[in-house]
Amino acid sequence: MQFNPLYPSLPSKLFHVQQPSPLRGAKAGHFNSALADELQWSEDDKNAWVEICSGQRIFPEFPSLAMVYAGHQFGQWAGQLGDGRGLLIAQILNTKGQTIDLHLKGAGPTPYSRMGDGRAVLRSVVREYLAGHALNALGVASSHAVGFTTSTQGVQREKLELGAMLLRTSECHIRLGHFEWINQYAPELLSEFTQKCIEWHYPECLETENPILSFAKKVVECIAIMIAKWQLVGFAHGVMNTDNLNITGSTLDFGPYGFMERFRPNWINNHSDYQGRYTYQNQPSIGHWNLWTWLNNLIPLAEPEQKDKFKEELARCLEQFEPIFLEHYGQGLCQKMGLPHFHKDSLDCSFAFLRILQTEQLDYTQSFIRLQNKEYKTLRDDCLDIRQFDEFLSQYQSIREHQDTDELDANMQKANPIYILRNHMAQRAIEAAERDDFSEVDRLFKLLNHPYTRQPELEQPQDLGPLPSDVPDVAVSCSS
Repeated sequence: MQFNPLYPSLPSKLFHVQQPSPLRGAKAGHFNSALADELQWSEDDKNAWVEICSGQRIFPEFPSLAMVYAGHQFGQWAGQLGDGRGLLIAQILNTKGQTIDLHLKGAGPTPYSRMGDGRAVLRSVVREYLAGHALNALGVASSHAVGFTTSTQGVQREKLELGAMLLRTSECHIRLGHFEWINQYAPELLSEFTQKCIEWHYPECLETENPILSFAKKVVECIAIMIAKWQLVGFAHGVMNTDNLNITGSTLDFGPYGFMERFRPNWINNHSDYQGRYTYQNQPSIGHWNLWTWLNNLIPLAEPEQKDKFKEELARCLEQFEPIFLEHYGQGLCQKMGLPHFHKDSLDCSFAFLRILQTEQLDYTQSFIRLQNKEYKTLRDDCLDIRQFDEFLSQYQSIREHQDTDELDANMQKANPIYILRNHMAQRAIEAAERDDFSEVDRLFKLLNHPYTRQPELEQPQDLGPLPSDVPDVAVSCSS
């Protein structure tokens, strides 16, 4: 590994240095060798992956540390938070020369654990391992895991479960909540911290007339694009607190997430979200709210006589969120539909299709595949309101009639995954893993690595659709 320790250069108030606390009886779960190659792991590193991914091996080149941050959770100020069970154990260079964080989850209690035990259970580790892998393969920026380990040590949740650790990677673990903590508890650090964030993650902003405003615009843009991509693949994060969004717009912190199956935009996939704040349909507005909260934390960076003007400029940065989101979502939706984005009726037609999916409770992913494969009769047969479908199909075919349909069809194949990580798929892998059988984790890892390509040798019938209507959905909680 080529180490590039950046975060430890910040003031010590921002983190706590400590070593991981390994679990008893650590053993191999699953290893992402392709990612290890991207991270320039040596053969010795790869051979020692179990020790690295279980906290048994630390690096003298980097002091492992827990970050402190704060946040708004479910819209309410939650005060000081922080890495309660995770440690940044290294920052290394990948093959592109980019600095990547190695973050060990389940590494034991830290000063920021807030009554927690600092552990993670195998159930949640498997879900995060597969979800990050799935999103990256779908082209959605996300943390990615090198591997995970299980153990013989029990961890108490609603019941006693197996403890596990996950070594995840991201280009950034700096959250919107970092700025909230600094403003509340160490405002004297705001300028230096912001400057480092720009240097490390948006150096091009340093060449502009106002680097802070340029930085704000980039963060708004990246988060808007990330959420647009979530919506297009039907991903619901489930817990979009300000401490769960980072400044580079890559998906972070997988808890009660879910990939949409039957198209229910108001589906509550987080059992702790009693008001439905973080449903799929609310994700764009919550992203906007989180950014508004974050931008307010940049106001102290203005000179006193410039504060009012600076507020107005920050507000203009936020005004770009909606058009950026709509542009990327609209273009992506038209691509999924096989319609030209420039046509005046393409979006209306696309939304008509979504209304059918919602009314008829059809599977989001497979309905687009059927549309792509021109299985119009199959789609029609699944509808109770035949008239609504026929009106849609007539408009759809009319728009495509004078277009280059070969190009549109090729674009559809790039935009419509055959496979997503359905909750019942993850659950089968978890149940097998809890019996010390990781073959289903491995099968899903391989299947989800190529989500746009049919893989009959790997797929199972359950991978291609939701559970039958008389089978209850897999329950997912925040407990992890």
